[in-house]
Amino acid sequence: MSDAADRVWITDVGPRDGLQNESTPVPTAAKINLVDALSAAGLPDIEATAFVRASWVPQLADASEVMHGITRRQGTLYTVLVPNERGLDRAMEANPDKVAVFTAASETFAQRNTNASIDETFDRFAPVFERCSAAGLPVRAYVSTAIACPYEGAVAPGAVVRLIERLVDLGPCEIDLGDTIGAAGPEDIDALLDAVGGTVELSELVLHLHDTGGRALACAQRAIERGVRRFDAACGGLGGCPFAPGAPGNLSTSSLVRHCEATGLHTGIDVDAVDTAARAIRSVLNS
Repeated sequence: MSDAADRVWITDVGPRDGLQNESTPVPTAAKINLVDALSAAGLPDIEATAFVRASWVPQLADASEVMHGITRRQGTLYTVLVPNERGLDRAMEANPDKVAVFTAASETFAQRNTNASIDETFDRFAPVFERCSAAGLPVRAYVSTAIACPYEGAVAPGAVVRLIERLVDLGPCEIDLGDTIGAAGPEDIDALLDAVGGTVELSELVLHLHDTGGRALACAQRAIERGVRRFDAACGGLGGCPFAPGAPGNLSTSSLVRHCEATGLHTGIDVDAVDTAARAIRSVLNS
């Protein structure tokens, strides 16, 4: 296996973030097939679904069925998103490998995305941290709008740092910073990493990039140059946030894999198999 500095860890968020905004219901079987195809492609981490209220995200109402229907591959982690302890109760019945929680760096987006203030989001998921710690279950913590908010505009890097400090105080977690509306250019990534580098190891930080104007890959490259080795992406560039008007799709998993391999970095992912998975789910979405 290659040295850790030459290895890029990619979480495919297509089955969750990629599908949650689809207006037409995606069959449960298609979601299961997508997760299984990504598993077979060698993805080390797949965000399979979210245990959220169906009234908020109807597309993910079948979370339990998806988690019980997938074929688990040794070497792949199956992550689920939860908004609070009630979501965790449901998720634990599905035996996830990692649990993700979410907040935002702007108050308006927090209210639109979670129907809660930033402080209230912490109140909701503090017990999730506690229970996951007791169960030995890793926690991923999303910070949305880490670059800019669709309602408030540019977000100060210092606001992101303060949120990371609060998250770390709750317990060990994987920090995932989201450019939710794809506003970033490489210079914005520099400013963000300059700010957060004193609080979290950049090699352990995750970046979640959306592809406005085709700049996500350039942002990823700048982050790689700075020592970031963990990224979210979605097969076929699926995605967009239902609470962020105009948000583009996620950085394409295949594009990121090919870029990494071309620059001497390794992912362990079969990019042709990812392409096949993307075509299959696109055929369902376009049918």
